[in-house]
Amino acid sequence: MFIHRNTSLPLLAAILAAASTGLAQGPPDPKVLIAAQREGMAPLAFMNGVWRGPATTTLPSGEVHNITQTERIGPFLDGSIKVIEGRGYEPDGRVGFNAFAVISYDPAKKGYTMRSYAQGRSGDFVLTPTSDGFVWEIPAGPMTIRYTAVVKDGKWREVGDRIMPGQPPVRFFEMNLVKVGDTDWPGAGAISPR
Repeated sequence: MFIHRNTSLPLLAAILAAASTGLAQGPPDPKVLIAAQREGMAPLAFMNGVWRGPATTTLPSGEVHNITQTERIGPFLDGSIKVIEGRGYEPDGRVGFNAFAVISYDPAKKGYTMRSYAQGRSGDFVLTPTSDGFVWEIPAGPMTIRYTAVVKDGKWREVGDRIMPGQPPVRFFEMNLVKVGDTDWPGAGAISPR
């Protein structure tokens, strides 16, 4: 019993010391976290603005559907996230497609997530910046939907491919947008304190 007590006391002291050190540090400083998120989002600044252009979707039936796609994108929460609204306009002018997304950066994981809402569905997807754009994927059972965007010189080309194991990718989507201006959305129009 004497040997057990001597072993237990140092172990208990070490556990208490570690716990008190953790409590003394407290939670991370929000300013530091937001600064790290803002720094992580900086490489995606090329997305900001208002974009417009043709988009084509090839349906599983083989029918080709053409729309005019628009995107408005801007920073929010002091630049720590990016907010996106996409609209697809039918030839008669009505909105046939509407999507909303938020891109965020996790400094601890050093990675990006896009939370997307479209066509009655939502999900969190990994977004990976590339040297001239980005890639994001939607897992769909054995299939993966991969979107690849190249953005440079005021032009945004994005394609969507269905990828099945052991088969060549099938292209089903393409949009070619041109930057038509800057935007103060979503930051503008905040409610004032008075």
